[in-house]
Parts: sequence; C-alpha cells; structure tokens
Amino acid sequence: MSTWLALGAGVLALELAGALAGAETLPTKAGDVTFTPVNHATLVIAWAGKTVYVDPVGNAKWYESFAKPDAVLVTHIHGDHYQEGVLREVVAAGTRLIVPPALAEALPKELKDRATPLANGKDTALFGAMLTAVPMYNLTAARLKFHPKGQGNGYVLELGGKRIYLSGDTEDTPEMRALKSIDVAFLCMNLPYTMSVEQAADAVRAFKPKVVYPYHSRGSDTARFQKLVGEDVGVEVRLRNWYP
Repeated sequence: MSTWLALGAGVLALELAGALAGAETLPTKAGDVTFTPVNHATLVIAWAGKTVYVDPVGNAKWYESFAKPDAVLVTHIHGDHYQEGVLREVVAAGTRLIVPPALAEALPKELKDRATPLANGKDTALFGAMLTAVPMYNLTAARLKFHPKGQGNGYVLELGGKRIYLSGDTEDTPEMRALKSIDVAFLCMNLPYTMSVEQAADAVRAFKPKVVYPYHSRGSDTARFQKLVGEDVGVEVRLRNWYP
C-alpha cells in the first residue's frame, strides 16, 4: 500500500461517523469566531458572515448544516485531508481554495481554476483576514517519508485581531515552535505519521498558544498531553471528541 493510501485508510471509517455537534467561540474585535469540529482534521470556521472549511473530507452530508464555504483551506494531498469528490460537492461558485503548490498541481482543472497556491512562508488576504502558510513536515528519520518539507501547509489565520493556528500534519518543527501570539491552536498528534503527545506538549510549552485543541489525534493519549502541557505556562488545553 502506498504511503498516501495508507494515510487515508481510516477515511472510510470516518464517513460513518457523522459531524460533531457544538461550536466553540472566540470573541474578536470584529465579532465572534466559531469553530465547529467535524472529524479528525476537519473543522468549520465562521466569522463575520464568512465560512471557512478546513480539510473537508468524509461525506458531503456532513456539511449540509453549514453555509457553503467562502474559502476552503487544504493542508496537503493525503486522503484524510483532501478528497476530490467531497470538494466538488461542497464548493460554491465563489468558493476560493487555498492549497499548497504540490496539491495545486494535482487538482483537476475545475478545482485548479479556483485555487490559490500558497507556498510555505507566504501569505494572502482572505475577505478582510490574513492567511499565512506555515511549513508542516516530519523531522524524525523514520517519518520523513510521510510529510516531506515543502509538500504541505499548516496555516495561521488572523481574524479580527486573533491568530488561529491549524497545524496540518507535522512534527514539532522550528517554525511551529517560533510562532508568536497564537490565540487558538489546533494541533495534530498521532504516531507514526505526525508526532507523539510528548513532542506536541513540548512544542505547546514553547510557542504558548492561549488555547490548544488536540485534533488529528486518533490513538493518542490526549489526557496525557494535557497533563504534560501543565498549567504553569498559561495554556488552556481543551479536549473535545473528534471521533464520535
């Protein structure tokens, strides 16, 4: 089985899971941001009348209760983050896709025509917000094959003066550890593809987001992650059920 197929092998199980009810809210100077976890690495962000889907996969029915997306952020090409069939179903006429250049090259023409390739370290304006692509990649020798540097993006989305970090699939890279003034972080942790809870906790203690949600964490001990982050650096760990 190829690496890409192996990483997407859990998606069929995800399709049976359905969407997760309940949104989290972050006040900003331009109105509340709401985050609705959907499953695994997928969430929906709403702010100022705009809707952003992050890595929409699984089943198009999961998204029927949400507004059509003004933007879709895709972190990379693996099947638990990108599914062409789901994208075709959820996008609207005006939806803008933000993708890493490696994925842009693989998109079918009708999706490529609406896509903005965004390379690591670059940024783009997004309906009054700012979006920056953060490198996401593996560091450990045995894991380099999963996420080579430059293939995918994490993202920092700045809305109403608040900074939201979406890690994508990554280990605790220098770029992550150097992040500043992050209000909310969605942080992956699952072996062997991304990082251990120990790595994730150590990274959080370095870049100190105000709030962190473990996501993309199937099989990981998120309670241990919470304990390792501790309470002494001013980070609130919020554990939510991403796998209903």
